[in-house]
Amino acid sequence: MGFHTKPTTFIGHVKVKVENLQRSIEFYQDVLGFDILEQTTSTVKLTTDGKTSFLSLEQPENVIPKQGRTTGLYHFAILLPDQSALANIVVHLVGKGVRFGSSDHLVSEALYLHDPDGNEIEIYRDRAPFEWNWNSDEVAMTVDPLDFENLLKYATPSKPWQGMPAETVMGHIHLHVSELKKTEEFYVKGLGMDVVNRFGGQALFLSYGKYHHHVGVNTWNGTGAPAPAKNSVGLESFTLIFDNEGARKQAVTNLKRIDADVFEDNNNYITFDPSGNRIELAV
Repeated sequence: MGFHTKPTTFIGHVKVKVENLQRSIEFYQDVLGFDILEQTTSTVKLTTDGKTSFLSLEQPENVIPKQGRTTGLYHFAILLPDQSALANIVVHLVGKGVRFGSSDHLVSEALYLHDPDGNEIEIYRDRAPFEWNWNSDEVAMTVDPLDFENLLKYATPSKPWQGMPAETVMGHIHLHVSELKKTEEFYVKGLGMDVVNRFGGQALFLSYGKYHHHVGVNTWNGTGAPAPAKNSVGLESFTLIFDNEGARKQAVTNLKRIDADVFEDNNNYITFDPSGNRIELAV
């Protein structure tokens, strides 16, 4: 989990918009095993350790369903601490009758499912970094079938899945964007990430500290895809956690240097990537 703690910059929180907050709470509690940390009439902060939150849900006023062929959330990715946790959640989801997809990405093993509003969720475990294959500055990733027979050897029937482990974190976020050139400049020159994989000419994977990716971006919804309506189901924002105030201010300076908009709000800095995805910069 060293890629998701200081001094590495990492994604500390994701906020998604939903149509029916109570329906979503039931899904995230009963199916995914989150607990509630804080709740209002329109928002809820979810937790796995009872102390912190890396995921929250919001029901906007006059909310409308998820819009297709737009920029915004492709998926957010919940990182489990080990292979056993992934195996146990497979057993749990099958027992619940939940449909899910799966893939082996070489660097990780992943499951894919949707919440009641169509927000896509990845649940994954990382292979050890020494197992990742790097060719210079590019890490090898692919989309292979997941070997369930091998994975389920790590299930622990004597200690079945009891909800998200306390050590679970937000592993990465993957976004639909309208184009890649300005997007790459924003994340590399502005936010200081490295491109670690270029996938098929339509996707980039970016990270800090030689992780396989903290952010993925793609144009699979079409070059020039519009931003969704503000009250649409989907991504509200995600938060980058910087090591210290100096590192955050350097990112703000770099963003302004490439003419990206940065706003200050209650000692919090907010920026938007070229496709309108909202990013909060925190320490």
